[in-house]
Amino acid sequence: MIETYLIDTHSHINMITKTGIDEVIQNAEKSGVRKIIVPSAEPADIPQIMELINRYKNVYGFLGVHPSDAKQWRDELIDEITELAKNKKIVGIGEIGLDYYWDKSYTDIQQDVFIKQIKLANKLNLPIDVHDREAHHDTFNIIREHNQGSKVIMHCYSGSLEFAKECVKAGYYIGIGGVVTFKNAVKIKEVAKHIPLEHILLETDAPFLTPVPFRGKENQPAYVKYIAQEIAALRGISCEEVASVTTKSAEKVFGI
Repeated sequence: MIETYLIDTHSHINMITKTGIDEVIQNAEKSGVRKIIVPSAEPADIPQIMELINRYKNVYGFLGVHPSDAKQWRDELIDEITELAKNKKIVGIGEIGLDYYWDKSYTDIQQDVFIKQIKLANKLNLPIDVHDREAHHDTFNIIREHNQGSKVIMHCYSGSLEFAKECVKAGYYIGIGGVVTFKNAVKIKEVAKHIPLEHILLETDAPFLTPVPFRGKENQPAYVKYIAQEIAALRGISCEEVASVTTKSAEKVFGI
């Protein structure tokens, strides 16, 4: 049992189907996970996020549109999110970014929607939680050109150690999830081992990317402790140190 509490900084608990939400929250608390941040992916998620943050004291939210759902973007969302973000439990704009893995036919729309949401985050003085899949160059350049002061989290980081170092140099945070526990995940293990611990945030991306020893089953916030344990083993430090440092970083970044 980890004495210092953990924060799951990216967890789609609204998408978990095999465990009830009350049980998900209870399991997290039993595992030392005291705070959970739930991102929206498509506009239909937004009412769910608001309902969850209002129902559970330890649940916070991001509002935004995922790049795979960029065609669902409408400019009216700017005013809608601005109004909803008056709730202090909305702690970021996300999950936003670029995804060139599934479909490259509308990258122009993805980029346009990404830029609009970066500008929205800047206006609201909120961090941006960035999805970047096989789009490292464009993602980095868009953030560098358009971001005006919002803290940046590279969610579910999938790039090289060299790119991670560039992100850290720019002041960004690296979100590390269950993939780091996979036997052949060489790149993310190198990242977890070598970048400054102060720039690492823990996340499950539940219900996806379940860490060992539960790989193949539905993920949930309680499993973030296995991510902390793996990072500790890679760095040769205690799990308590990983928990303490990453939790302090998350509290600072998100104001929670």
